[in-house]
Amino acid sequence: MVENLELILRQVVDMTILLFEFMGVIVIILAGLRGIYDYIKHNPEIRLNLAQGMALGLEFKLGSEILRTVVVRELSEVAVVAAIIVLRAALTFLIHWEIKVEKEAEK
Repeated sequence: MVENLELILRQVVDMTILLFEFMGVIVIILAGLRGIYDYIKHNPEIRLNLAQGMALGLEFKLGSEILRTVVVRELSEVAVVAAIIVLRAALTFLIHWEIKVEKEAEK
């Protein structure tokens, strides 16, 4: 019984991780395409729009890494997942900082 529940949990988590990763990639691609469009149109908010899109995409990907910790079995896997989470969190923090600076520069 416990093995069946564990199998179901693993499958649900794996599917959700794939969904979050996919959403993160789609959001980042769309943000990049919008950035190209804004660049062509000389939109002054290009940096802000691009940073917000990338931050949202990274947050989806960070969510998938957090879910990945649910199914980790070995200590070496924990270290890899933790390193990825730290890097993605740092990137998200830097992008949010850039968004804040860009919004203040607009005022």
